[in-house]
Amino acid sequence: MYAGSGFSNWEIGDVDVFIDESGIHHLFHLIIPNHDYIAHAISKDGLSWRRIKNALWVGDPGQWDDDMLWTMHVSKKSEGEGYEMYYTGLKRQDKGIIQKIGRAVSDDLINWTKDKGYGMPFKSRAPYYESSDNNPREWLSFRDPFKYQFEGEDYLLICARSAVGPTYRRGCIGVAKREDDGFVLQKPLHVPYVYDDVECPCVIEIKGTHYLLGSIREDVKIRYWFSPDFKGEYHAFHNNVLMPQGNYAARIVKQDEHYLVYNFYFIGGNVNTYRVIPPPKELDIDSSGRLVLKSYHHWKTLYLKTIFQQDLPIPKPILGNPSATFTLKSVSKWRFGCRSGYEVFCFEKPSKDFVWEGTLTVEGMGKTGFVMECDEQGTAYYISIDFVNGFVQFRAWGFNEKDVKNNFVFENIQTNMFEIVESKEISFKIIRYGNYFELSINDVVKLTLLDFKYNDGKIGVYVCSAVVSVSDSKIHALPEPENEYATSDPIKSFEEYLKKTPM
Repeated sequence: MYAGSGFSNWEIGDVDVFIDESGIHHLFHLIIPNHDYIAHAISKDGLSWRRIKNALWVGDPGQWDDDMLWTMHVSKKSEGEGYEMYYTGLKRQDKGIIQKIGRAVSDDLINWTKDKGYGMPFKSRAPYYESSDNNPREWLSFRDPFKYQFEGEDYLLICARSAVGPTYRRGCIGVAKREDDGFVLQKPLHVPYVYDDVECPCVIEIKGTHYLLGSIREDVKIRYWFSPDFKGEYHAFHNNVLMPQGNYAARIVKQDEHYLVYNFYFIGGNVNTYRVIPPPKELDIDSSGRLVLKSYHHWKTLYLKTIFQQDLPIPKPILGNPSATFTLKSVSKWRFGCRSGYEVFCFEKPSKDFVWEGTLTVEGMGKTGFVMECDEQGTAYYISIDFVNGFVQFRAWGFNEKDVKNNFVFENIQTNMFEIVESKEISFKIIRYGNYFELSINDVVKLTLLDFKYNDGKIGVYVCSAVVSVSDSKIHALPEPENEYATSDPIKSFEEYLKKTPM
């Protein structure tokens, strides 16, 4: 994971990742709140990053981007060798009202030169988009470019604003096509008619369907829409949330047959708190054509050892509920019960960082889920799994020693929905890597977040007026995440990085 923090813990802004021919992941990101340069970090696995030479700086006084740099997108040049970066710039004289799209080029992804070709920079214009004469908010959204090639033509997707509609519902995904003399604005690719802005748009074609992604400021979630054709009418499924609350600024990059999704995460859902770039997830589609998130394929290469359920410690109750029972049904099946009230059954985890996977089955009515980092009083992270309503929730719940009048912590950190199955049985996979937590249900990622409240304790299962079982589970030990600051020594060149960190 990567935070890029120095004086402040929330310096990470919007992100973009490009994977070069050798498999190196190149991360470009904004620096908040100054927006004075675009930072560059590299990684061989998408998990541990090293900062290298900054990619781009604001322009000199008087230039079109002399105030701030905003979101970018890096890709191969469509013509000739090398790479191009489309990015957002602001000018001091405009006082942040006008956002423009510019371009920079590079031969090696390390050294970048600003380029004014293709009519750069260009800005929002009528008739399709808001302009200086049609500006009800008194600032024009026109940012976050994303280059996409379709049928041999180059297009830029842009966070823009429709020229018509209620002020707070004009957010749209704009599009410009590259012609011989520059980019020409076309009618919006998609207007949801519901959001103030659709930030960091991107598009990907999977199995003949185009999927649009956008980050929504109103609820800090990542949503998507689909169409059989890039320029066609886009639609939404009944639930079009791709990544739950706290995840933002998602961008897609293809690696071989994998579609990786990178984003940053707001700790506590507050833009002025700790921001971290979590491990990537992967995109797939289900039998109905809906996008689903899968766990990053690289996790399996990190396993240090695997402990099967029969070799794990026997879970023990910690709350002392007299109606609770535990039965060892077989070497690979635990049954937990509690007729009245709660009980938490825990055991020592064999590794601080791990992947725990198996099968959870509800054999009677009631509540159940998992606990992480649990102490002797039951203070822990609780992962509530509602088999009746298909609702999953990650919660911090425990003792608050700082306030005797409210001596409890009860914070719902992230929620999501999952598909209900009649058998009331799910396969689960829980990843705990540093302060990153991920839960997959039936191979689909439903929770992906970071939190720093609890860092040590046991793991297990809780039950409330229920009978549940865990079977055929195993825990894969992971190495501890690499300390970001332990790898922050400056390196003189990209080649030096390759020598120091062999594949």
